[in-house]
This record gives sequence, C-alpha cells and structure tokens, in this order.
Amino acid sequence: MKRRVLIWFAAFVLAVSVWPTYTSAEHGGPHVGDDEIALAENALSAVLIDADTGTIIYEKKSHEKLPPASITKIMTMLLTMEAIDNGTLKLNDKVTASEYAASMGGSQIFLEPGEAMTVDELLKGVAMASGNDASVALAEKLAGSEKAFVKMMNERAQSLGLKDTHFANCNGLPVADHYSSAHDIAVMSRELLKHEGITKYTGAYQDYLRQGSEKPFWLVNTNKLVRFYSGADGLKTGYTSEAKFCLAATAKRDGLRLIAVVLGEPNTKTRNSEVSAMFDYAFSQYALLPIYQAGETIGKVKVQKGMSAQLELAASKPFNVLVKKGVKQDSITHKLIAPEKLAAPIKSGQSVGKLVVYQDGRVLTEFELTAPNDIDKAGWWTLFKRTAAHLFFVDS
Repeated sequence: MKRRVLIWFAAFVLAVSVWPTYTSAEHGGPHVGDDEIALAENALSAVLIDADTGTIIYEKKSHEKLPPASITKIMTMLLTMEAIDNGTLKLNDKVTASEYAASMGGSQIFLEPGEAMTVDELLKGVAMASGNDASVALAEKLAGSEKAFVKMMNERAQSLGLKDTHFANCNGLPVADHYSSAHDIAVMSRELLKHEGITKYTGAYQDYLRQGSEKPFWLVNTNKLVRFYSGADGLKTGYTSEAKFCLAATAKRDGLRLIAVVLGEPNTKTRNSEVSAMFDYAFSQYALLPIYQAGETIGKVKVQKGMSAQLELAASKPFNVLVKKGVKQDSITHKLIAPEKLAAPIKSGQSVGKLVVYQDGRVLTEFELTAPNDIDKAGWWTLFKRTAAHLFFVDS
C-alpha cells in the first residue's frame, strides 16, 4: 500500500512539474496568428486578440511604451464599472462638477462648475464624447480627487499584470510619465468588457445630454466603427499631437468577440481602415471551439477526512479555445490534471487542478480549476459513520 501511494505521489509531482505555463493575453500568449501578414502597417504598435480566451491573433511591437491619449479612459471606465457592480456607486448617483473638473480642455461635455449630472450621464460623456471633464468628475466622485484616483488606476494596472503602463491622469491629456502599450490596453479592454453594461455606452452612436434643457448637448460617438462596421460596439478612441491617432476597438460576430488596438496611426481614416482589416482577417479565419459549458462537470477528486467525501470539478465559465476555421475536431484533445485525493479543509476558490487543451499534441491553452465551495474537516462521528457504512453496506 505504501509503495502504491509513493508511486502515485511521484507520478503526480512529475505531472505538476510538466504542466505548461498558463497562457493568456495577460501573460503574452497563447499566440495563434502570423505576424508576417500585412496588418496595421501604418500603426506604431498594434495587437489583435480574442476577448474570450485572450489568445493573441496578431501583434506588432505590442509592448512598446507609448502615449495612449484618451484610450486612458478605458481604465477610468473600468474602475467606474467595478464600483457600480460592487455597489459603492450607482448609475443614478448625482455628481457635482468641481472647478477643476470643469477646467479640463480638449474633448469635453462642457461641464459648468457646480453642475450636477448622474453617473449614467457622465459615462455617456466619457465613452461617446471622450469628455476629459466628465472623466475627472467621475474620478473625484470615486476617489475624492484625481490624484487619489490615479493611484487606484495604477494599482489596478498592477493587479492586472500590466508591465508597460503608468498613469499620471485619468483622461490622457499630455503629461510626463503617462504611457501604456497596445498589449496592456488590450488586457484592460478585455477586463472592461466583462462588465456587460459597458457596451450600452461604448456601442451607442448618438445620444443627448441635458435633454429638455436650454442647452441640450448632442453626443456623437468618436468611434465611427460602431456605426459603419458590423458587430462593432466599442471601445475608445484617442488623439493628441504626441500620441497621434489611437483606437481600442471591439466587435462581435457569431459568438466571437475581438479586441483590436492600434497606436500612433497617421489619421482617422487609416486608423479605422486598418482596424476594420484586422477584424475582417480574424472573423474570416478563426472561430471559438467549445470544450466545456459553464457548470459542466469535468471530473471528481476524493476528499480525505472532509465533510464531503468528494469534490466535483466543473467549468467556472465556458471553456473555449480559438482555432482556425476548418480544423479537424479530433485534432483537439484535453486532459484533466488533478490529484487523486485532497485533504480537508478545502477553501472555495482554492486551485485544485488544470484542464489542458491540446491541438495535435501541442498545448493550446490551460484552464485553472478551483474548488466551487468550502469543504470543512469532518468530525470523528462523521468519519466513523462513513467507515461503518463501507464496512456493513458493501455490495455482496
């Protein structure tokens, strides 16, 4: 018995030691595309990813640190949406514009000092009109000051593993020590898109602020792709004389959502044309292949001395992989790598294994498997009853 346990343990250690490193857009892969194809030729930097898996389809100098202009507001919107989702901010909360917020130049919704707007209205102003004043008003509402909000932005960037990014303001107006990369912008865009309500703002082509007042303000989305490219519903444009023309865009067709980022384009026409071509390429060449649906059972692990005798491993979300269209189904395989037994207690969210997906034996990606609930250590009476049941109620 001891020898069998030792053999199993050695095999498990070996399996763990050869687990492929988890790969996603946050960590620089997986990568399925061909960077030699002619995409984003005029951009200083570019990246194209699948939003579901984070797979990189195309990249060009994607980690180069460049001024992001108003694409900065993706992080401002992300922190706002996170505050709404966790209940610390409501869409109908009133925000009063400070003298400082109203003083912002560049793109703006022309807030007056002391003017009150709802969070909902300010989000429209940020997402559609790229309002620098609206961004600062939201920042002050969330953190008390823009400086405190910028600290939150940098902390969030760090938590997302963004190594090419440092923020110095919340709107992207030119300032020293303010930079990001196409890669990092794609990651924060992917995170923002997890908040489904955001495309209500980023995907609208036109709307109004101050409707019914003496000074109605017509909003027209600065991202013209939301009107002219089928499936496009965001995310954010940017321009300064230093950054040139930038765009983080997203589009969805047939269940496949893409994110494209271009920085340093020479003009809006080229920027929109090159992003459209990136989308055209990916939609024509790639598709999502489902491996497991959310909640579907993948396997089970025995639990030693736990209140439950086993832990069910299930997909915490849809497990999909990005593949070239026309790929043979039998070329995609997957393997559960998890211990045969785990000792209680087990905490919800605890990592308990991996699902590794292969194409023709080559690792495509991995999905971490976590415990869906706590399993406390069982008391002696529970263990005694379980042992007795095995002794006296076995099949004859």
